Amino acid sequence: MKVIPAIDIMDGKVVRLVKGDPKNKTVYSDDPVKVALKWEGAGADMLHVVDLDATLGIGSNMDTIRRIVDATSVPVEVAGGLRSEEAIGEAMDFAPKVVLGTFAFKNRDGLRRVAERFGTERIVISADQLGGKIVVSGWQESTGLGLVSGIEEFVALGFSEFLITSVDRDGTLAGPDLESLRKACAVKGTRIIASGGISKLQDTIDVKGIGAAGVILGKALYDEKITIGEVRAVA
Repeated sequence: MKVIPAIDIMDGKVVRLVKGDPKNKTVYSDDPVKVALKWEGAGADMLHVVDLDATLGIGSNMDTIRRIVDATSVPVEVAGGLRSEEAIGEAMDFAPKVVLGTFAFKNRDGLRRVAERFGTERIVISADQLGGKIVVSGWQESTGLGLVSGIEEFVALGFSEFLITSVDRDGTLAGPDLESLRKACAVKGTRIIASGGISKLQDTIDVKGIGAAGVILGKALYDEKITIGEVRAVA
């Protein structure tokens, strides 16, 4: 199981939000590159870098994300606000992977073109769920699709890697949504990255136990409730 620290960037700073609410945030650093190097040095398998300003449609941190990719040697997946073929292409120019949510669910023709251009293996489909339904547009809009049926649609299109975030757990330290993750991991032909609610080492053990291919570490890592080394030891 890959150990993947999250670096959420807003206004050039590393922050954590509670349930995606920009009014409920904690600022951890004003130097995202320094944070990325710290997590790389601690043994991260990959970095999950999120442009929250782009997600909310209020700005862009792409230059900062590019500097993170240039400064580190571990793979970086770029997420947040990649809602046009142009924006996806810009990210693909320097990052090995992108995470697509809103674009994937709302623009299937565009997704097909992007996949043909860059390959499905470089695209992670973000299936963020709230109450069992997949949500998009910064978690503000429900697609009406159930988690499993949504995943199955993309598997049929040739995609295999999915990021599953349970919105009501994100940034809460309330523990992962194991029921939803178990359902996602049971879909054949998938590699599931679990995100949201990780609070302690046992949570990561539980996530591994249901078959997740990776785990995102956020607030628990920044609040020093767990370390990358501890998680790697059980991953």
